[in-house]
Amino acid sequence: MARENPQHVVTGEVRLSFVHLFTPYARPGQTEAKYSVTVLVPKSDVATKQRIDAAINAAIELGIKKTWNGVRPPVLGIPVYDGDGTRPSDGMPFGPECKGHWVFTASSKNPPQIVDAQLNPIINQTEVYSGCYGRVSVDFFPYANSGKKGIGCGLGNVQKLRDGEPLGNRTTPEDDFGQPPQWAQQPSPGQGQGYTQPGYQPQYQPAYGQSPQQPNYTQPAAQIDPITGKPVNGGVMGIS
Repeated sequence: MARENPQHVVTGEVRLSFVHLFTPYARPGQTEAKYSVTVLVPKSDVATKQRIDAAINAAIELGIKKTWNGVRPPVLGIPVYDGDGTRPSDGMPFGPECKGHWVFTASSKNPPQIVDAQLNPIINQTEVYSGCYGRVSVDFFPYANSGKKGIGCGLGNVQKLRDGEPLGNRTTPEDDFGQPPQWAQQPSPGQGQGYTQPGYQPQYQPAYGQSPQQPNYTQPAAQIDPITGKPVNGGVMGIS
């Protein structure tokens, strides 16, 4: 049986944000693209927060022994933030989705395994998005890079548990365009019974000497031969 890793944490149900799990992404200020996700841990999940704190403390002890020459740095970067506070990057408040949560970002050079609630691999990338709920496995580790020292968070695997309201400013077609205009709701050509092209009028070519008016489509009266008194049916007058 493998020895338990004190720096390893599997969260309870969390909300996922800034999801880049299928394609690596380089965040602003980074030169290397990585798979990453921002994890929102509800403050009501005390057990998960306690496991995270214990894993960070274990990573700090490891850093003192192996990374920081036996001394804990006086300024130590910790990757977990209070979603009710301000962002460390610009001092602005976190987004409204972060309220009431602990917030941290986990990343990895290697693609995570992504499964559903029954542990089946998720192939359709649209099923995992910013705003859905799941569980995440992470590993906290010490680092010393370019004069900065702190604790990083490595991304392990991701399990989607359920859907949620998508995060971001994406709108629906109904939001953008409203109800279709009245003309768009009329049947298209060929639909319905007795369809005729609107405004269509037959074109007539009047005979020489006649006024251009709509012709009479009634059967013309028969001509009567004044000699025989009988209808003329294409014959010659005077001959029956």
